[in-house]
Amino acid sequence: MAYIPRLKQEYNDKVVSALTEEFSYSNVMQVPKLNKIVLSRGVGAAVADKKLIEHAVDELTAITGQKAVATISKKDIATFKLRKGMPIGAKVTLRGENMYEFLDRLITSALPRVRDFGGIKATGFDGRGNYSLGVTEQIIFPEIDIDKVNRISGLNITFETSAQTDKEAKSLLTELGLPFKKN
Repeated sequence: MAYIPRLKQEYNDKVVSALTEEFSYSNVMQVPKLNKIVLSRGVGAAVADKKLIEHAVDELTAITGQKAVATISKKDIATFKLRKGMPIGAKVTLRGENMYEFLDRLITSALPRVRDFGGIKATGFDGRGNYSLGVTEQIIFPEIDIDKVNRISGLNITFETSAQTDKEAKSLLTELGLPFKKN
């Protein structure tokens, strides 16, 4: 039998029925699902030091278990000494099994390691059912060796769902286990 991630199994077993009951969908295909998770990280100091991009790519690869890519600038900005085509960040897009595995690790091991953690803010929705979350320190992930970190920096995590509204997306992410702050 093939391996199925814990959260994917939980989505199929519990979340679909819970959301169908909450929003009274007439068809199972109407139930929103998680399409992808994108982790991105800007490295502004990479204009002066090219090694920082390699460190960012290596850290994102270690965190997600999938190869990250460097992002390049689209235009020249003279005040930042930035030229078109220079690497300025790193990103990785997770889908399928890797996405559910990363989400499971984020919920169970990374977020509880945040200092004074009381839940994540519910203000990161974009109006179309997608949620963005900022992490201030990459060392909350257990895959990062704190002795090898040359600079503490954050990253952005974006959850893209098939939900039509923010309310549906919040219900989906709550059912999957994201700990939102209570109002």
